[in-house]
Amino acid sequence: MALNLRQKQTECIIRMFNLNQPVNPSGTANEEVYKILIYDKFCQNILSPLIHVKDLRKHGVTLYFLIDKDRKPVHDVPAVYFVQPNNPNIQRIVADASRSLYDSFHLNFSSSIPRPLLEDLASGTLNSDSIHRISKVHDQYLEFVTLEDNLFSLSQKSTYVQLNDPSAGDKEIEDIIERVVNGLFCVLATLAAVPIIRCPRGGPAEMVASALDQKLRDHLLSKNNLFSEGGGFVSSFQRPILCIFDRNFELSAGIQHDFRYRPLVHDILGLKLNRLSVPGEKGGMKSFELDSSDPFWMANGSLEFPEVAVEIETQLNKYKKDVDEVNKRTGGTAGAEFDGTDLIGNTKHLMNAVNSLPELTERKQVIDKHTNIATVLLGEIKERSLDAYVKKENDMMVRGGIDRNELMSVLKGKGTKIDKLRFAIMYIISSETINPSEAEAVEAALRESEVDTSAFQYVKKIKSLNVSLASANSASRSNIVDWAEKLYGQSISAVTAGMKNLLSGDRQLALTRTVEALMEGKPNPEIDSYLVFDPRAPKSSPGTSSSHLKGPFKEAIVFMIGGGNYVEYGSLQDLAQHQQPAKQVIYGTTEILTGMEFVEQLSLLGQKMGLGSSSAAASATH
Repeated sequence: MALNLRQKQTECIIRMFNLNQPVNPSGTANEEVYKILIYDKFCQNILSPLIHVKDLRKHGVTLYFLIDKDRKPVHDVPAVYFVQPNNPNIQRIVADASRSLYDSFHLNFSSSIPRPLLEDLASGTLNSDSIHRISKVHDQYLEFVTLEDNLFSLSQKSTYVQLNDPSAGDKEIEDIIERVVNGLFCVLATLAAVPIIRCPRGGPAEMVASALDQKLRDHLLSKNNLFSEGGGFVSSFQRPILCIFDRNFELSAGIQHDFRYRPLVHDILGLKLNRLSVPGEKGGMKSFELDSSDPFWMANGSLEFPEVAVEIETQLNKYKKDVDEVNKRTGGTAGAEFDGTDLIGNTKHLMNAVNSLPELTERKQVIDKHTNIATVLLGEIKERSLDAYVKKENDMMVRGGIDRNELMSVLKGKGTKIDKLRFAIMYIISSETINPSEAEAVEAALRESEVDTSAFQYVKKIKSLNVSLASANSASRSNIVDWAEKLYGQSISAVTAGMKNLLSGDRQLALTRTVEALMEGKPNPEIDSYLVFDPRAPKSSPGTSSSHLKGPFKEAIVFMIGGGNYVEYGSLQDLAQHQQPAKQVIYGTTEILTGMEFVEQLSLLGQKMGLGSSSAAASATH
């Protein structure tokens, strides 16, 4: 497939290690030149899923430090800096240069450095007479974290809260939108792709799409732009489509429990940057990496948990069989007469056995790792009745409600406080009409379990606004101040509109269904009102669609503003693989959130609106 984000980002980083010179044919930086790598916390997170510490040596990096740590001078060695372009980092670089910590400084910024900061850097190094030490300054456009080939995050914390905060002013909203646009621009620059942009009308999605369109247009005007290698005359059907959504488009996907392996591991065990820690069998914590180097994770991430348990068992039996086979071959045949031919045969078997040992050992490590993870998950599932939560939430979404006794038995049953809160919010989202006495009972049950109800009340409030705002005039939609309220209106109705057929059959999310329609490009009432932006086309009124923008598209980038999750990622990958011929969908988001982390953001918004019982807030997370 044409868009390999992980590979492209890794190539940029290796070129950076090679002091921004072309790399060897083998794809490694020149290891003859020893270098020191200095990064900040954000750039460490960019590097960590892509390059293992043991691989740094291959690229000639012998020492690596965080920029804010005290460091001793190392002479005759170039230093590669990889940091965000912000004031504290610039001040630190100037201080390092003035102390002549390193022989030469190769500065790489994760995104484009603003002019005022560049001037601070120049004047600071000039004043300390150390400007000759600065060899090069590069804008790398790498300000995003790629977790898998088709998964990235901008690592921008609490965007959902900031965008939906009732007290947020125009300036703050615009700053957040600009940050998101810059992050998306970095992704597109790394892919060297100028997409056709589609988004629903109104809200943050339109704001991001429109600002990104403008940024790409401005950039394409310059002679040596980042997209010129793609050629200006690439025909439209080879361009990807970028579909931008806002978390409120489908709130439920950020809250619901899921029973598939990848979402479970993330939600329950807190997978971060492809790493997690679980309690080991003999006490203590064990750390594991789950990325593309783990064949079991890649093959079975989208399976339901019981199927994964069966698969682990199957792999273990296959491994045992292969080990027996090796033992049988190398053990010699008992009681047979010894002759020369047997010696030659036996030597061959021994050689084969020795060669197959590393592969067998590796397989065993993978099996042990997933056995360990699955055991911990199983413990959590039993203790919290997570299977029941998954089933009942799905039933609620399909039926548009739940029997009152069933609802209460879940809220008074097993599960953590957050599990119950998530379930209660799913009840609010899935119910077509809210029965006030039932909602009261749910709230009382939550309080009884000492759960902070502000998130529940927040979603309930949005839902009631939704009813009263349905008839609101959309003419003033461009006004950011009342946009927040309109957004609530638009959001939940979009969520509930698709509920009926949301989980019938293959349990397709509204997001996935919409992306499928956008990629097909056929007339469809669900998406006919969506805006279209083509940064390569002459500027016309936004949202006007000419025939060449319709698709079908082979590649899509789907971006969720306000927090994404592995449920949506898995659903979109299933969609891409089941298409004939297979298509490619890259999923990105401002940050990847567990159900608990997202509900905490909802609680915060509830408290900002003066809802809920904040006294229980402290204990709600336990």
